[in-house]
Amino acid sequence: MILRTFGWSFAITILGLVGAFFYGSTQALLLVAVLAILEISLSFDNAVVNAKVLERMSPFWQKIFLTVGIAIAVFGMRLVFPVAIVAITAKLGPIEAVNLALNDHEAYQERMEFAYPMIAAFGGMFLLMLFLDWIFEERSAHWLPWLERPLARIGKLDQLSVVIAGSVLAGAGTWLADDAHRTNVMISGLLGMVVYLLVNGLGELFDKTDELDEQVEELTDGAPRRGPSGLAVATGKAAFFLFLYLEVLDASFSFDGVIGAFAISTDPVIIAIGLGVGAMYIRSITVFLVRQGTLAEYRFLEHGAHWAIGALATCMVISIGHHVPEWITGGLGAGLIIASLVSSIVRKKPEGEEKSQEELESSSV
Repeated sequence: MILRTFGWSFAITILGLVGAFFYGSTQALLLVAVLAILEISLSFDNAVVNAKVLERMSPFWQKIFLTVGIAIAVFGMRLVFPVAIVAITAKLGPIEAVNLALNDHEAYQERMEFAYPMIAAFGGMFLLMLFLDWIFEERSAHWLPWLERPLARIGKLDQLSVVIAGSVLAGAGTWLADDAHRTNVMISGLLGMVVYLLVNGLGELFDKTDELDEQVEELTDGAPRRGPSGLAVATGKAAFFLFLYLEVLDASFSFDGVIGAFAISTDPVIIAIGLGVGAMYIRSITVFLVRQGTLAEYRFLEHGAHWAIGALATCMVISIGHHVPEWITGGLGAGLIIASLVSSIVRKKPEGEEKSQEELESSSV
């Protein structure tokens, strides 16, 4: 099971370390190892949330997530994206941006740091919307009932998450962003909200289509239809938008890691290899959680991951105007997930007792 799930991660790790050694000797190898650990620590909560979405996807789309998805995550977000950001913000051509990245690491780092407020606004708003939609949702089990129950009641107000996220963005643009970034921060933050609403909304739309088609199949005793069945097409569309949702979610998580990596190395090749290795492990951990049924066994793990996302979103918004050390971001996320895991183990009950407890909680809400 371990080898089947993590085999590619182990192989990529070996290739990455060997490649780093030949690229820059022992020092490069050590930097790649540190960057991989940094990426895993910053994005473990991403794996937990990804697993919750991946459970709803077919084995075929799970394979797509591990193949096409990892190519986008490693080459797209960890290598191409930083160079593209530098090219756009510095008004350089693609070739000039690549030359800058390879030949002038200090200037490349400065350009990335200059662009970070816009990156943080986009990623922070996307993750904040994700966190708010989750925390305002009604659920039977609560990790922090004294806080989650009142928030679920308040969440009955329509579009409350949009109102809160928009207010946070307005405050960040007014008080955190400097004059050189204010307009771009507001635009980037709005784009983050729009992308979340679009991808999440399309995914929910096709999920509802799937449910309707399943009901039709049951009523017609599974009678075949002429041509591609409506159920197959709807499932494909729903899975496709879930895949897009996962990719945008991964991108939002990767922003912080890409910028934080410059504190360890300014070489874009070393950064891409190290973060790419870490991203591969996040993918494998996601699949492992799905196949092992870990989220069902440890029922508060998902809660901890979403609270960690809320903490990360807060850190990203603050970082629009003030630097937030990576150890704070990673420590908050790891601490919340560990706390939720411990709570899951301590409060674990037999199935019958757990069911009655959830019914009691539901009736008291």
